[in-house]
Formats: sequence, structure tokens, C-alpha cells
Amino acid sequence: MPTYAVTGSTGHLGRLVIANLLARVPSDEIVALARTPSKGADLGVTVRTFDYDRPETLPPALEGVDRLLLISASEVGKRVPQHQAVIDAAKAAGVSLIVYTSVLHAPDSLLGLADEHRQTEAALAESGVPFALLRNGWYTENYTGSIGAAVEHGVVLGSAGDARVTPATRADYAAAAAVVLTADDPAGQTLELAGDEAFTMAEYAAEVARQSGREVAYQDLPEEDYRAALERIGLPGPVAGMIAQSDAAAGQGALYDDGRALSRLIGRPTTPLADAVAAALAA
Repeated sequence: MPTYAVTGSTGHLGRLVIANLLARVPSDEIVALARTPSKGADLGVTVRTFDYDRPETLPPALEGVDRLLLISASEVGKRVPQHQAVIDAAKAAGVSLIVYTSVLHAPDSLLGLADEHRQTEAALAESGVPFALLRNGWYTENYTGSIGAAVEHGVVLGSAGDARVTPATRADYAAAAAVVLTADDPAGQTLELAGDEAFTMAEYAAEVARQSGREVAYQDLPEEDYRAALERIGLPGPVAGMIAQSDAAAGQGALYDDGRALSRLIGRPTTPLADAVAAALAA
């Protein structure tokens, strides 16, 4: 029987992937890989130390692993060497499949953060290890994560103009990852994954207003003004710049896809915006 391993297993997406895998395969066939294994004590599976910045920890952690889900690392700017270290270790350990969480429309994406994904996709192609690509769109939580501030201040800020976006929740993407990781023959697949429901930021703000009972409106800003606003609320400059650039790219269609591959893959509609907003307001 194959053994499945998941990097970043104690993060938001990783935890959801582990839960989905547990519904599909026995717990003794799953390995959670984590920089700090103690954070995964509640996952219900074997947890092994896996630190991208300590390459010596990687091959031993992949011993006996057949299929690996490489969840893209969280440190923008360091992802390429970190991902290369994982790919090298997987090849050395004899892993038969790597499934990688890339970004929507990676080859042509206007997102600044897409370049690291393109480089990782190239590294996978050069590695000789069979792989599949999950080109994930935006997380709905990227918007609802700041819903409290939107309700408090009555405004959703951004630089996306009136462009439509098609995000999906982490739970939707996690379900897809588990399906592909456990599929009969997923090698070679490239899946452009996004939500079923398209909306503008003004429509998002209107939904927040409807459910919260408060006045909330969308205020569109030039990219540099949005970056400055994010810095004023305490985000580090590089992070603020990345978010603002991503939003401006969304304004040019970078976060839109109407293919509905995600809902077909998971066998159900993706989570509606109204449900995601309700969950965020209740949290």
C-alpha cells in the first residue's frame, strides 16, 4: 500500500488535507511533515520533522513515502530553494509522485508571486520524478480573514476595480488535494482550480453588509495607495506590496477562471461566498 506524506501539515491547508486523507485511507498510511512536529500532535497520524531550511532533515522524513503533497512554502522569496530541496530529497528517497500546490494560470499569471511557482514547476519537470500540478486560485479566506476590520470600519479596501474573481475556500482546495493524491494515476495532470462563483469586490462588500447588518462598501485604490494603507495597519512593506500587487493583478483578470474543474474534481459545488462570509462572521 502506498504511503502519503504532506508538507506544511500543521498549517491551515495542511491540516485540512490530513483530515481529508483520513477519510480516504488508513491513518497508518499517512505521514505529516512539519518543521515543529509537536504542533502536529493532534493530527492523528505519524508526524516527522521536516524543515525546508535544514535539508539534512528531509530524506529521512521521506523514507517509505510513495506519494508526496508539496504545499508551497509560506516564505515568499525563499520558496525556490526550499522547494528544490524537497524535490531533491523526494527523488533521493524514491518518492513515486509529487503533487504540488501551484497558482492559477501559473505560466501566464500577472501575480508577482507566480514567478516562484513557475520556477518550482520547472524544477519538477527537470527532476524526473512524476508529478501533478494543482494550480490553486485565491483562498476565499484571503478576503474573509479581515472581515472584522471591514465591518468595524465599514470599508473593504483593494485595487481590483470591478474585475471578477473566483476564489474557493481552503476546505475546497484541501478536498481536491486529497482526491488527486489518492487517485489511480494522477501523474501528468495540470489542474486549474478555482471556485464556481464569480464576484467583484463591491459584491463581496455588499454580502458582508447584508449579513452583518452594517454599512460596508468597497473602496478601490491605486496599487501604491493600497500598499500604503496596508502598511499603516501594520503589515510589513514586502507583505503589503505583495498583497497590493496581487490585487492589482486581479483587476486584470489574474484571479478569474470559469472552468469549474475544482467542483468536478471534488464532486460537489465549491463553498458559496455567502457561506464563507457567514462562517467568518461567526468565528
